[in-house]
Parts: sequence; structure tokens; C-alpha cells
Amino acid sequence: MKRIKIAILIVLILVSGIVLVSLWVNLRERKASQAVEKSPAVSTEGADMRLEKVRFVEDKHGEKTWELEAKSVRQYQDQNMMVLEDVKVTFYEKEGRTFFLTGNQGKVHQDSKNMELEGDVVLTSNDGYRLKTHSVSYRNSEKVVSTSDPVEIEGEQIQLTGKGMLVKIEDKTFRILSQVKTQLRGKKKI
Repeated sequence: MKRIKIAILIVLILVSGIVLVSLWVNLRERKASQAVEKSPAVSTEGADMRLEKVRFVEDKHGEKTWELEAKSVRQYQDQNMMVLEDVKVTFYEKEGRTFFLTGNQGKVHQDSKNMELEGDVVLTSNDGYRLKTHSVSYRNSEKVVSTSDPVEIEGEQIQLTGKGMLVKIEDKTFRILSQVKTQLRGKKKI
């Protein structure tokens, strides 16, 4: 039973990783529209199972695809949910790009496979891009990543801020929902 729960957690974390990496990779491609919804608060007491200092690594064909570290994982069977604390995920692409995702608390709804990451959410890439927000949600049935919180995206030549974000994974579309401000920075000639 414990191995099944861990396997489910690994699959769910992988899906969230793919979603967030797709968000980052498709940032420069297009934009789309939709509404954003907040996730409900979850009690952190009364966990049915708790693991401390967790580290998961996925390896495909001898190559590491992602690794996840969390200070703790709590299983809540009555809510059919897992809660991760101090989440750190590293995603490795075949092309050599690496993405680092951090957040204070992650929630995985086991029945729907919906996920949230809350508290100082930061996604950075090894090529200099950084996305910051308070929270992101992934709705599995719609393959949508969203937030209603302020969003900051920064790269070597661009800084973008706004409120709310919607990413449609299957459509490969990305949209900042309101209050969008963009600053382009050109390279200076000497």
C-alpha cells in the first residue's frame, strides 16, 4: 500500500513538472484566455501518514528526468490528498535545459490529479528566466495551469508583470490575465 501511494505521488509530481516546464518553454510562443479559480485551504493536522526528508528521482533510459525534494509529505486519506512541505523540484530536458521549481507547500488531490503549489513559488531556468508568483494550480481534466495572484517573469531582455495567469498545456498557450506591464531591455552597444 505504501509503495502504491509513493508511486502515485511520483506520477503526480511528474505531471505537475511537465505542466510547469511546458509553461516555461511556451512562454514566448502565444497567449490565450480563461478564468482562474482559487483552491480551498486544507487542514494540516491529523495526517494518516507522514514522511520526512523525502527525495524522489525519475530516471528514463539511464537519464535523470526530474528529482523532487520535500521536507515532509503528509497523506490525508479522508480528503484523498497529499501535502508536501518545502518543495524543490529540478526538471532536466534532453536539450540540456534545466528548470528549478520551489514552493512552500504543494497539494496533490489523488482522485482528480489536480495539484497546487503555494507560497513563494519560483520557477527558474538555467538560461536565465525566472517566474515568480504566490501560487499555481493545475487542473488535470482541462490540462490547465492557472493563478489569480500577481505574476513576475524576468529574463535577460524582458521583464513582465501582471495579475493572474492561464496556461493551456495542450494548446501551448500562455496568458497574463490583467494589469500586464512589459519592459524590453535591449543590449547596449559599447
